[in-house]
Amino acid sequence: MTTSETPHPVRQPVLGDVLGHVPSGSDRQAGEQADLLESLRHHRGLLRRTLRGLDDDQARERTTVSDLTLGGLVKHVADTEKEWAEFIQHGAIEQMELDWEAIDWSNPTPEAQAFLDGHRMTADESLADLLTAYDEVAARTDALVAGLDLDSRQPLPSAPWFAPGETWSARRVLLHVIAETAQHAGHADIIRESLDGQKTMG
Repeated sequence: MTTSETPHPVRQPVLGDVLGHVPSGSDRQAGEQADLLESLRHHRGLLRRTLRGLDDDQARERTTVSDLTLGGLVKHVADTEKEWAEFIQHGAIEQMELDWEAIDWSNPTPEAQAFLDGHRMTADESLADLLTAYDEVAARTDALVAGLDLDSRQPLPSAPWFAPGETWSARRVLLHVIAETAQHAGHADIIRESLDGQKTMG
C-alpha cells in the first residue's frame, strides 16, 4: 500500500451481527401476539376436531352427569371469547347482577334462564350455525390481537368473580381465553368419547 492510499476503516461488529437480528420492542410485541394467537388457534382447533361428523341431535346430547353438551360448549366458548374481546376494547359492560345463592335452578328467572341458555344448544340452533358463529368470533379476535397493545389495561367488573378495583391487561385476558378454550376442549373430548368412543387425540 502506497502512502497515497487510505485504508478503509475497520467496522466493529455490533450485537446484531453476532446474534442475528436483535428485536426491537415492537418486534417483540408482534412476536408475543403471534405466540398468543398460535396457542389460541391450536386449542380452538382441538375443540373443532372433537365435533367432526356429529349431527345436531348428537351435539345436544348429554353423555355424562354434567349438563354440558358439545353444542353448548361451542356456544359458550364463542360467547366467552367475544365478551373478552369486547372487554379488551371497551372495558366491562354493566350487566344485571344475579343473586346466585337465591336462584331456583328448577324454576329460573328470565335472567337466570338467559345465563343457562348461553351454555346450551337450544332446539332452534344447529351445530353448523354455532360453528359459523364461532369462526366469525375467532376472525374478529385474530384481527384485534394483530394490532393490540398487550399492556393496555381495563378495570374488571367487581362482581361476582373479581375484587373491586382489579384490572387485567390485554395479555392477561388473552391468556384467560386460551385457558378457557383449552379447558372446554378437554370437556368436549370427554363428552365425545362417552358419546361414540371417538377421541380428539390418541
